[in-house]
Amino acid sequence: MRSHYCGQLTTGLIGEEVALCGWVHRRRDHGGVIFIDLRDREGLAQVVYDPDRAEPFAIAEAVRNEYVIRITGRVRHRPNGTVNPNLPTGEVEVLGHVIEILNKAKTPPFQLDDENVQDDIRLRYRYVDLRREEMQANIKLRGKVTRGIRDYLEQRGFLDIETPVLTRATPEGARDYLVPSRTQQGEFFALPQSPQLFKQLLMMSGMDRYYQIVRCFRDEDLRADRQPEFTQLDVEMSFVDENDVTDLMEDLMRALFKQIKGIDLANPFPRMTYAEAMQRYGTDRPDLRNPLELIEVSDLMKQVDFKVFSGPANQVDGRVAALRLPGGNELTRREIDDYTAYVGKYGARGLAYIKINHLEQGRAGLQSPILKFLPDDAVRAVLERTRAQSGDVIFFGADKARVVNDSLGALRSKLAEDRGLARQGWAPLWVVDFPMFEYNEDEGRWDPLHHPFTSPQSLDLKELEDNPQDSLSRAYDLVLNGMELGGGSIRIHDPELQVKVLELAGIDTGQAREKFGFLIDALSYGCPPHGGIAFGLDRIVMIMAGAKGIRDVIAFPKTQTASCLLTSAPSPATASQLRDLGIKINRLNAGRELHSS
Repeated sequence: MRSHYCGQLTTGLIGEEVALCGWVHRRRDHGGVIFIDLRDREGLAQVVYDPDRAEPFAIAEAVRNEYVIRITGRVRHRPNGTVNPNLPTGEVEVLGHVIEILNKAKTPPFQLDDENVQDDIRLRYRYVDLRREEMQANIKLRGKVTRGIRDYLEQRGFLDIETPVLTRATPEGARDYLVPSRTQQGEFFALPQSPQLFKQLLMMSGMDRYYQIVRCFRDEDLRADRQPEFTQLDVEMSFVDENDVTDLMEDLMRALFKQIKGIDLANPFPRMTYAEAMQRYGTDRPDLRNPLELIEVSDLMKQVDFKVFSGPANQVDGRVAALRLPGGNELTRREIDDYTAYVGKYGARGLAYIKINHLEQGRAGLQSPILKFLPDDAVRAVLERTRAQSGDVIFFGADKARVVNDSLGALRSKLAEDRGLARQGWAPLWVVDFPMFEYNEDEGRWDPLHHPFTSPQSLDLKELEDNPQDSLSRAYDLVLNGMELGGGSIRIHDPELQVKVLELAGIDTGQAREKFGFLIDALSYGCPPHGGIAFGLDRIVMIMAGAKGIRDVIAFPKTQTASCLLTSAPSPATASQLRDLGIKINRLNAGRELHSS
């Protein structure tokens, strides 16, 4: 139906007859001459109809925004003074000869150039939202990224292998989406949170190098960079160590960013241990463009009378940390109160501070409600360690280390955002040497920090059992500009070690056999050392596109309540469907519960 896309028209086509199809982006009537900006996925073309051709002119008069039309005409130069340098097709226009209305359109629910449309309206009419230039660019970018990934990996011997979508539940850190079985009533499949176990089984099958761009599902609380169903790049390799995996994957990232965005990422990416990241930044995904750092002052506060500081300073799991904000003494009391409320969201019970008005005046040049509780030597030591200068403010966090890290880590990011402190550019980072376990106080057990198939650095089973709190894993995360793009590890390939790790995670031998017997059996039939990684494809595209959230790079995303406004999903099942599945719904005042009957 067409000879060219609208965005392909150039001066090289002057004098040629073309046929174009698309949507009416804008129609303008200028003194008897009608201009139509015709839009398709490749751009805009200006089409002109004059009264000399009565029939097409009359049709052109009747079209409205978002009508779907087909036109034919001759390409010509735009008249002097009407060239649009901001448009790739801005030097030419089409003198229309024929116009055909393929489909009319109601008035759209919002204007495509309106940047203030509410998200729920955008999602309800996603097919209109996707017509916007920004969204078209994002979806095209996504296609380029996936194509670049496939080309890179297949040139290096990786096999694209699909894994099952209907599987059994495995511990991946979030709730599973369950699918009831019709043929085996009372039994359920789970949608995969990742293809973790299947890709390990592929290594045991001799496939050696696997990858998959795969849909995954997690029933968890949502935010800007999470969706209930998402896409990840899944990779696994045999006969490798950590450096083999991370070196190849950072080379992939460098290639992608160079090819698609013309950006040169660092070579090599810097590496930082988990312990250092938490100590300096309060998070395992620090944005290195932000110059602010947490500074340990626990040792300076152990002997002070101020229990708010000395208490955590003397606790094994406590911490007192300082965060110096250059030029921060200009903050008003109200602004500090706002930051105090902000850190409260992360569990902090307050936000102590010292303003350094005049450093050379000593204590007299300081301003703080906590100064009266701190001796001179402690204050002096804090000023020296933080390298404070006149005009600065020092914030303090004092609590359990987890609370201090969460709250001051978030405050660090907030201050950099509010005050424009982060430098421009790209700051990739490998975070390594993660703890093998974290203690679950509610359950009274050790939970794997990543997943229970991650190999510990020490293969001594007794040491692992006696000191789980000190055990480090062979895990690694890739962070870019403060966002975790992906994470992976070297896996356990010894069946005895796998059983022990499951046991430490609160899964006894019987449960391990019931849930993971197939994996343990496979490990015992000759499993090579192997490891891999998974990247959030949506996040990679989001950060490349400079989008606010991953919904802007997904064609049909869900809301934060995991619903689809476009199709009104999820929706009730019919009585016959439920009967086939052996399911009865009990509607309770508190909500709905499903019971297998």
